[in-house]
Amino acid sequence: MAIAISRRGNVEPFHAMDILAEANRLRAGGASVISMAVGQPSDPAPLVVREAARRALDDGRIGYTDSLGMRPLREAIARHYADHYDVQVSAERVAITTGSSAGFNLAFMAMFDPGDRIGIAVPGYPAYRNIMAALGLEVVEIRSSDAPYLTAEMIAQEHNRAPLKGILFASPANPTGASIPANELERVVNTARELGIAVISDEIYHRLNFAGTDNTALAFGDDITVINSFSKYYCMTGWRIGWMVLPEPLVRPIERIQQSLYISAPELSQIAAIEAFEATQELELVKSRYAANRELLGEGLPKLGFPLAAPMDGAFYAYCDVSRLTNDSMEFARRMLVEAGVAATPGRDFDPENGHRYMRFSYAGSTDEMREAIMRVSNWLNAR
Repeated sequence: MAIAISRRGNVEPFHAMDILAEANRLRAGGASVISMAVGQPSDPAPLVVREAARRALDDGRIGYTDSLGMRPLREAIARHYADHYDVQVSAERVAITTGSSAGFNLAFMAMFDPGDRIGIAVPGYPAYRNIMAALGLEVVEIRSSDAPYLTAEMIAQEHNRAPLKGILFASPANPTGASIPANELERVVNTARELGIAVISDEIYHRLNFAGTDNTALAFGDDITVINSFSKYYCMTGWRIGWMVLPEPLVRPIERIQQSLYISAPELSQIAAIEAFEATQELELVKSRYAANRELLGEGLPKLGFPLAAPMDGAFYAYCDVSRLTNDSMEFARRMLVEAGVAATPGRDFDPENGHRYMRFSYAGSTDEMREAIMRVSNWLNAR
């Protein structure tokens, strides 16, 4: 019998996950490995979140919810925008998703048709490119040496070459950690609006900004789609729970697609996530450790010959130029993992054209791990 495999399945692998799998394999064999490959907090979810989940399990019944999510969670998210950003968002415009990954799937399917041109900043999160490619969208990679983030001029210039249907950006960004200043973010949104380009703002690393305040694109209009998640700041990666804030006309299309594709986000995670906004004191302690790690890597990595490629404004990543040491970051990452016991992500994930010159290091682990990783890499490089 013939096996049917579509062209959609022929997307680039997520190399960070491949590195993580190899690191786990080495650990299972008894090797000591420090993982700086994936953006996963090493802390558990906040105590109030875990206690809410425990109570829900004791109650016994976990089932489907409305496709747009539980009303109390949608209201809690709406209150968060008022409290944290001083932006008014109706709970009716909030959709709960199975992590931000589902949010991107839903947004791309509800907003765009095959062949539409969607602009993304490069370097950028590989899942954007891979999901859009699988859906038949044309990915337009926008890069510039003038700024570490997407600018209004870059968008207009690309749109003049051939019309864009949408743009997608993250601030703070993965892999660089660079943030778009508020005045430039407003110019980006206004330029896109004037040109008839739909805007998706990935704000998953909000509340992890070390160089300034969080600026939501929603401050500049209600015609923007925002995607966020409880994974990063709230330390809830495995709970697979995220959200979208939608322009009103998109709410029903998103709901219809969610009904068929996911039914609803997990009820247990939704119940627990309601409490996450009450855990700021605990989570700020976690963030303070990231800040210490950021300082440690910001000083240590350049001394190893890994100069920073962008300012580490937020998130928990250092994106480094390793071209003085290698012209193949994929092979360099494999060797560093096996020989030094340190896992990091090759730049190929984030930039298909120039990624062979870059590596991304996550500093979401403990400070002791970061110190040990710097020492291991230093010893490894000296022994080469």
